[in-house]
Amino acid sequence: MLKRILHIIFFTLISSLIFGQEKDIFSDLRLESEVDISLLPKRMVFTQKLFWGENGLLRKINLSPLNQEQRQKELKLRRVMLKTHQIIGFVTLAGMITQGFLGGKLYKNWNIDRYNAHKTIGNLTSVSYFTGAGLSLFSPPPLINKKYKGLNSIKAHKYLASLHFSAMIATNFFKNKNRKIHKYAAYTAVGSFAAAIMVFKF
Repeated sequence: MLKRILHIIFFTLISSLIFGQEKDIFSDLRLESEVDISLLPKRMVFTQKLFWGENGLLRKINLSPLNQEQRQKELKLRRVMLKTHQIIGFVTLAGMITQGFLGGKLYKNWNIDRYNAHKTIGNLTSVSYFTGAGLSLFSPPPLINKKYKGLNSIKAHKYLASLHFSAMIATNFFKNKNRKIHKYAAYTAVGSFAAAIMVFKF
């Protein structure tokens, strides 16, 4: 059963990389360099503003001066970071599903080998999760930050991201403090993370 789930995730990843461009967040990025507008969007995520804003850290230390040529480089970097974020997301989901399988086995029949495997995969999954999150949060801003009315895939992805980010923090915080909270936080993280991926793919 676990192998079948991992195969589905693998083939979904491959097909999304080949065919799945039209419905994901990266489809709008191809148009950015063709639009003649101001260099920075009016709205930015606070982490983007902190590093890439007009008075951001990278501007102040002159590592990334705010001009048209540099913004073109930043948009290319943004594409790479968000594409890597997408790929890491599938790897993380596979790790989460494996963790859920091992965790369920541990609750039924605890043994040291299974616990060590659960702990190791859990640590690797946390590293991949927060690496992916960092790539999204700290990527350079787009040229345009469109504001849509009503609920759409981008808004749903952001709402779910807030949920699974909080759940991942709780999962790691309570892993050695409260097994019950750890368990429910982990289930919440997996469910909301999988849903955040699916809103772009289906």
